[in-house]
Amino acid sequence: MTRRFATTTMSSKGQVVIPEEIRERLGLESGEQFLVMAENDVVVFKIISAPPRAEFLDALKKVRKAAKEAGITEDDLKKAVMTSRKRK
Repeated sequence: MTRRFATTTMSSKGQVVIPEEIRERLGLESGEQFLVMAENDVVVFKIISAPPRAEFLDALKKVRKAAKEAGITEDDLKKAVMTSRKRK
């Protein structure tokens, strides 16, 4: 029977080790990224994963079509990125 929980301890630097049993069950590897959510006394780590390539390409196709229909050019996008970067 696989347990769905385990305990761990936070270090003085705020680091938390995900127990080996859970890492193996979820197939987690070094460098994995997580979205961290907190509500009251609950902390949730959600694995951030890229969508399948076909799904990404389909979404990209839809975005490009919508941009074309709206009259947005590649230069418009470059200008928007530069403007956004200057604000930081």
